[in-house]
Amino acid sequence: MHDEPPIAACELHIDELVARPYRAGDAAALADAVQESNASLARWLDWCRPGYGLADAEQWIELCRKLWDSGDQYTFAVFDAATYRLLGAVGLNQHDRRYRFAGLGYWMRDSARGRGITVRVGRQIVRFGFERVGLDRIEILAAVDNHISRRTAERLGARFEGVQRNRLRLHERPVDAAMYALTPADLDG
Repeated sequence: MHDEPPIAACELHIDELVARPYRAGDAAALADAVQESNASLARWLDWCRPGYGLADAEQWIELCRKLWDSGDQYTFAVFDAATYRLLGAVGLNQHDRRYRFAGLGYWMRDSARGRGITVRVGRQIVRFGFERVGLDRIEILAAVDNHISRRTAERLGARFEGVQRNRLRLHERPVDAAMYALTPADLDG
C-alpha cells in the first residue's frame, strides 16, 4: 500500500548534463537514441529491438510517467545541457516499499559512451534513492557477460555480492546475473 505522497518530478544538473523525468515531447529523441544504439544494446535489453519507433517511445514515456507518479519507478532521461540531445537514461526500478530497496538500471546511446556519463548521473540517482525515496539498498543486476554494465556498477562503488543463477531473462532465455549493491554507508566512503 502506498500512502505517502508521490515524489515531485525533479531536474538534476550534473556538470554539463541534465537528468529529468521523460516528457511527452521526448519521444522522437528517445526513438532516435534507441535506433542509433540498437546493435549494441539489444543483446542486453529486450525492449531495444530493430524497428523501435516513435509509438514505442511514446508508450514507454507514458508508462514512465505513471510509474513515477505511483512511486514504483523513477526514470531520469539524460541530456547534454548545451544541445539538449538525449544521451540515455538512468533510473530506479522495481521499488520494494516494504524492504526499502530498488534496482538501478542504465543505458547510454553509442555516441555518448566512454565519457563517464552513466557513472556521474548514476551517483546522483543513487543519492536521490537514499535521500528522497528513503531506500536502504540499491541493487544492480547485469548479465554475467555484460562487462560494460558490470564495470559501471563497480565504478559507481557498488559491491559485488555474487552470481545469481537464471536471475534474468534475455530474449526468452534465462541467464545468470552478477548482483551488485549499494547502501547509504557506501556514499560516505
